[in-house]
Amino acid sequence: MKKSIEIRNNQPVALDAIPVLGYTDFLEHNTALMAHKDWHCINYFGQPVNGLIRLICCMANDNARTIHVNVALVNQSDQLPSFTRRHFSFHIFEREIHESLGIHYTDHPWLKPVRYPWYRADLNQKIENYPFYHIESEELHEVGVGPIHAGVIEPGHFRFICNGEQILHLEIHLGFQHRGIEKLMIEKKDLLSRTILAESIAGDTVVGHTTAFVNLWESLSGFTPSPDLVQARTLALEWERIAIHSGDLSAIATDIAYQLGSSVFGRLRTPIINAFQTWGGNRLAKGLIRPFRSRFPFDDTLAENFSNVLNAYWPDYTEMFDRMIDLPSVLSRLEKTGVVTREQNLQIGAVGMAARSANLERDVRKSHPYLGYHNINHTPVLMPQGDVYARTQIRDSEIRQSIGYARTLMQEMPKPSPQNTTINPPAPNTLIVSLVEGWRGEICHAAIIGDDGDLALYKIKDPSMHNWTALALAVRNNEISDFPICNKSYNLSYCGFDL
Repeated sequence: MKKSIEIRNNQPVALDAIPVLGYTDFLEHNTALMAHKDWHCINYFGQPVNGLIRLICCMANDNARTIHVNVALVNQSDQLPSFTRRHFSFHIFEREIHESLGIHYTDHPWLKPVRYPWYRADLNQKIENYPFYHIESEELHEVGVGPIHAGVIEPGHFRFICNGEQILHLEIHLGFQHRGIEKLMIEKKDLLSRTILAESIAGDTVVGHTTAFVNLWESLSGFTPSPDLVQARTLALEWERIAIHSGDLSAIATDIAYQLGSSVFGRLRTPIINAFQTWGGNRLAKGLIRPFRSRFPFDDTLAENFSNVLNAYWPDYTEMFDRMIDLPSVLSRLEKTGVVTREQNLQIGAVGMAARSANLERDVRKSHPYLGYHNINHTPVLMPQGDVYARTQIRDSEIRQSIGYARTLMQEMPKPSPQNTTINPPAPNTLIVSLVEGWRGEICHAAIIGDDGDLALYKIKDPSMHNWTALALAVRNNEISDFPICNKSYNLSYCGFDL
């Protein structure tokens, strides 16, 4: 019997075509794949079905560009061995399954709350009693930061265990907001409301998450976007990458007290995001990406405007970065700070920049291409060190790479095509998985269409779900004063986690 069905990015599959395994086979098959570096779990979730829990595991083969899906049916009362005991990268998925569906694991090594669901009173969990790891010692002390922070930042609690100034352990507790986006995706029945919800998943990744939703819904509807839609959406993704990376370089410079870099990179971000406002009326690109159509076609006037923005950006950016990265005082703060090795990134399932900073190639643009990336010979930027310096270098290299992509896309932008008015309703009892490489890393949206032809389940995974653990590892054996720069070198999302 086949152990899984093989699909591609944005390829719908009938639910009854997905192999259903006994839980033991389900566990053995999916965890065994993790022995090979080309495989990783892109999503793992559950759905109540006829008194049972349907567990759905989606494993990506990055070399073959395929996604392998299988199912296990279990009772909520079952005591199950965990995937996490076999490979730690499954921990966040199983913790959420336990929390939202009541599945109990016999050997999960870290079955801690993800979001403290207000709808699960039976768990008897209170957010003020989060079970932080603790070490009894007269020599050690704990430092708590948050959940309320100074400045404009979302809630999250960071609990450090320190020996003097040295960090021995950091535990990160998120999940304070309970925004309910996945639930609202089901409740809202009109497509516009669902698209606006996708725009709101993570405020700094509007294009990335909205593109994942739009790709998913168009594929379910049998819609093939015209060349101009494909090109414009690809441009928007790369433009968002330039904007956020520029802002992050400003934040990194701020946290090492390099005020010139902080000011210049912050100023350079502004015309990039202002270009989005010129294009679609919003600096973060809300309203720009819509299913089946474009409200704001990218025309020759916009191409000239965007080119002028890049022409002004480029000399100031290169001068500032080259100057900053040549300063011994800067390098002393970045090099060998916040190291997470390739092996550690493999173990935790890191994606995006976090993985690529330690020579682990995780980039959906190459491994599971979509939109214009089918025609771009994309080469992911890799760095070997796994430190703050590597994550800074990746931002620089990707800015330069994305500028090159943006210029090519603008020069070859097809003229707007007549909109395709034939849109089919999604087929009932269908599963689809959509992957997009946001600036932060791998975004995964998965949907199940029910018997009635409407959404029965919508599952969102922001790259931060994987990568917060990388930050906790990065600060070990560093001084507590290095936490801000380690944190900014990842710039992970609170709201992308607190769905």
